[in-house]
Amino acid sequence: MTRQLMGMTEIRLRLGGITRQRVHQLALRDDWPEPYDELIQGRVWRAADIEAWIRVHRPALGQPQTSHRD
Repeated sequence: MTRQLMGMTEIRLRLGGITRQRVHQLALRDDWPEPYDELIQGRVWRAADIEAWIRVHRPALGQPQTSHRD
């Protein structure tokens, strides 16, 4: 099953373990996707929007790993 939404932690891990501060900096960029929603825990983005951004701006990261939940 693939994730439909990504929070800061998922984005941080997907971008190779960058810091939360760096994710915050990226989220300020004009080309960063708009959040899908803001929850108590923070903003969340559509995984497809983040993956599209990665394909353009960080193509060396390749395709995401699919995760399975037991």
